[in-house]
Amino acid sequence: MQIRFMYRIFLLAAVFTLGSAASFAQTDVAASLYGAFTGTSSANGVQQSPSNSAGGLIELRHISKPWLGYEGTYSYNRANQSYSTGNPPCPTNDIFCGSLYGTFKANAHEVTGDWIASVKLANLRPFALAGAGMIFDVPTSGQGNLSQCATQSAICISIPGTTSSSSKPVFVYGAGLDWGLLPHIGLRAQYRGNLYKAPNLSSLFTSTNKFTQTAEPMIGVYFRL
Repeated sequence: MQIRFMYRIFLLAAVFTLGSAASFAQTDVAASLYGAFTGTSSANGVQQSPSNSAGGLIELRHISKPWLGYEGTYSYNRANQSYSTGNPPCPTNDIFCGSLYGTFKANAHEVTGDWIASVKLANLRPFALAGAGMIFDVPTSGQGNLSQCATQSAICISIPGTTSSSSKPVFVYGAGLDWGLLPHIGLRAQYRGNLYKAPNLSSLFTSTNKFTQTAEPMIGVYFRL
């Protein structure tokens, strides 16, 4: 009799535990729009300035426990890169000696896997994230032109060159808030930061090869599956 009673207690506890886990579990897909803001880096005699741009992010997220989950993401934005070498010392009789500069058009594709820590409060779910992945900078054409402007005059010449794709590991961190509006639909506001080494897109310049950071504030919607 006692064994049967203990068995029933164990069975009820197991059912309650599974039910609780299921109530906390959440799988959703989300789409967001963001702005990508990247600072300038300087090294190796080169100043590298990525352009600010708009982009889009797609997320597939699963919260497997009351506070822990994971996600996979893909994002895209324009990532034009501007390079310049400053003003080197020039002989007074060399009218073509001077600073070099060029802008190369490119697209950035990023794929990451992230850990999610969150807590559910009524129809709100604040969360923090950390993860890693790869960022691929792909020039929109195979050729790039470099301008050299003389320091002694207003003369500039154009130098042809080639461009190539760049792939770099990226570390991702951030935080945000889910706001449930309907049983399966809600708003997601978040900030994501990317930390990676500056890409090298042109044969005419050396990358600064320094760590740079892109800030991505974003807003979007999620659909709970």
